[in-house]
Amino acid sequence: MTEKPIDRLLAIMARLRSPDGGCPWDLEQSFATIAPYTIEEAYEVAEAIEHGDMAQLKDELGDLLFQVVFYAQMARENGDFDFDAIAAAIADKMVRRHPHVFVENDGRDSAGQVEAWEETKARERAAKADGAAEPGILDGVARTLPPMTRALKLQRRAARVGFDWDRPETILDKLAEEAQEIAEEIRSDAPFDRLEDEMGDVLFVCVNLARKLNVDPERALKRANTKFERRFRHIETELKASGRTAEAATLDEMEALWQAAKTLEKSGGHGGG
Repeated sequence: MTEKPIDRLLAIMARLRSPDGGCPWDLEQSFATIAPYTIEEAYEVAEAIEHGDMAQLKDELGDLLFQVVFYAQMARENGDFDFDAIAAAIADKMVRRHPHVFVENDGRDSAGQVEAWEETKARERAAKADGAAEPGILDGVARTLPPMTRALKLQRRAARVGFDWDRPETILDKLAEEAQEIAEEIRSDAPFDRLEDEMGDVLFVCVNLARKLNVDPERALKRANTKFERRFRHIETELKASGRTAEAATLDEMEALWQAAKTLEKSGGHGGG
């Protein structure tokens, strides 16, 4: 009988971690040292999806799967759990969180199903507390998430109990208020910690505005980064064509080329900003 690919992968991982002839680097790793690689691989999966590169996506998903296999092997060595236990746990969770599919269709639409999903997660968090203090609305939002993603999740949790802005326009008013506050701190030559605090408030409000507009703030900022890079490269290219460098150009010259890049994008149907 042909060996299943997942069984082969698990066997390879066990061999890499074997004290008898395994890979020294793999043997040195722990959950803590592997975690940063897992985050990196997840971002590489997202990048392959963004580029629509299916061959690359297959490879990146393999890299991400290998991370799970790595954790499973280390946990098996510790006597905690193994890959089958991971698969069984997620299978049970998916069935539990989709009663409309596996038990009985309750007729909810997509938005209603999201609400039901969150209700189920809340019950699971309460069950995990096991008699301890009642879990708070914001409990369980991982502190290791990227700050912008965590801000979005915290805001969504608070919004579920009505702690939310009524309209995007009111958030714009709050953003103007926060911008005024940081301007006052700058004028008063405030210490760094106060500037950092006010800057955090501005960013938090920006995330709130994005959420209210159903815009993913991480994706929006990623697009802005790409746009900035594209336009700045246009500046460099144009300066190089005239035998100059960005270091030697004036701000006014670079701004003129920036505006030219925007005009070029708009004429090409790429959109400006």
